[in-house]
Amino acid sequence: MGLNVDGLTVNYGAATAVDRVDLSIVEGEVLALLGPSGCGKSTLLRAIAGLEQPTAGTVSWDGDDLAPIPVHRRGFGLVFQDGQLFPHRDVAGNIAFGLRMHGVPRAEQRVRIDELLELVGLSGYGPRRVTELSGGEQQRVALARALAPRPRLLLLDEPLSALDRALREQLAMDLATLLRKAGATALVVTHDHDEAFTLADRVAVMSAGRIRQFGTPESVWRAPADTEVARFLGCGTLIPALVRDGVAESAVGSVAAQDFPDGPARLGLRAAALRADADGPLRGLVVRRVHRTDHIRLVVRLDLADLPEISEVEAVGPVLGAPPAGDPVRLRLDPEAVAVLPA
Repeated sequence: MGLNVDGLTVNYGAATAVDRVDLSIVEGEVLALLGPSGCGKSTLLRAIAGLEQPTAGTVSWDGDDLAPIPVHRRGFGLVFQDGQLFPHRDVAGNIAFGLRMHGVPRAEQRVRIDELLELVGLSGYGPRRVTELSGGEQQRVALARALAPRPRLLLLDEPLSALDRALREQLAMDLATLLRKAGATALVVTHDHDEAFTLADRVAVMSAGRIRQFGTPESVWRAPADTEVARFLGCGTLIPALVRDGVAESAVGSVAAQDFPDGPARLGLRAAALRADADGPLRGLVVRRVHRTDHIRLVVRLDLADLPEISEVEAVGPVLGAPPAGDPVRLRLDPEAVAVLPA
């Protein structure tokens, strides 16, 4: 029971924006559609909503084809990047819009509005003008408005990308809680993997109009399907490895690889995969360093006779005591920041 997309294709002239996509969302599940800008994820969402005409394929709910059903009758709620609130209405008036469209009596509207304002953490905000709200508060109102008619599917297109980084991280955690409390079935489009992994039960990674990988956040993060997915998920360096008895061994260290068969593999090293450690087994020379908020980002030239093609790697060091450029450094592999890929 829920949404099914089968072989969906959307063309714009000779260009293919969405290419034979299959996906499903069961009721009560949050699915994140994750990918870089221009990969077709927003076009896919709009085609599911009925805002784009598919070239081929079907969108169905509980087995019923939605092709003949107009946007406003699909029972879907929409939240966009800018919220698209009505500036001439107060908060309560914005939330009430969908309720009025569905013919909900005024007394029931007031109860539902109060319920939703409490849900999104804005109790008492009903009389406020939306132009007086912060960006985060406006997105909460947009979410409450979309949830008001109790949609069977909530579609969120980059709902947090217009906010600053700190607010986006906080609101992502709040939104994850809200969606669970509301029991919502949702499809969230985002280019931010932290956001996707915070919000979603499952993640679909999209590139060039196609779904490249589908799975739980942990499985996608730990084992990207291919090089393209790995690099999109922050694996800047790929090195050869050999899996034996559930352990992937490499020139920089070993990590668990229980789901991989014995044989060749690759390790994808994220920015924090190598850490400065006075007792670390790896030796190198700091080429340059950059201050971050809670650590120092190092670029290190490793001394690896077995991997001459890997000349420089990223590593992290403490804010206090990280070696300057030109100094030697010892590093240790942090398995938590390493992905294992097929060879």
